[in-house]
Amino acid sequence: MSEFIYRMVVIGVGATILFDLWQQFLRLLGIPKPNWAMPGRWFGHLLRGRVMHADIGKSEPVANETALGWLFHYLVGILFAGILLAIWGVEWARNPTVLPALIVGWVTIGCGWFILQPGMGLGIAAAKRPNANQLRLLNILGHTVFAIGLYGTALLTR
Repeated sequence: MSEFIYRMVVIGVGATILFDLWQQFLRLLGIPKPNWAMPGRWFGHLLRGRVMHADIGKSEPVANETALGWLFHYLVGILFAGILLAIWGVEWARNPTVLPALIVGWVTIGCGWFILQPGMGLGIAAAKRPNANQLRLLNILGHTVFAIGLYGTALLTR
């Protein structure tokens, strides 16, 4: 069990760091960085039992929402690494292959599209945003980078 937890944390953090580096690269292309305060606000309200918001930006702020957003971001990365290991086993981390990481990475797109974005008032797959298709493409690319991070971190730590 301790190996499972260790690998879950290391692989999840490593994959999330790669995702964050990807976000920094996108800034060079003029794409704004994520505002982790809004997912932090959503997570803060979620902890109080509120899932859905008409517009998260107009919902009551929560204390330390930016820090909470970053914490939420990394906890979710660790959780998804744990799901990968729960399905394919710790043996996968000892001898990683790319397909399980891609499957988990691409499934995580659905969590954003069908849980987080609607919960924050953006609609399913950001349908209420004027740049919904751009956001969808960025979600697909970002979560593919996350998947590569799962695989790459497992390779580096095997």
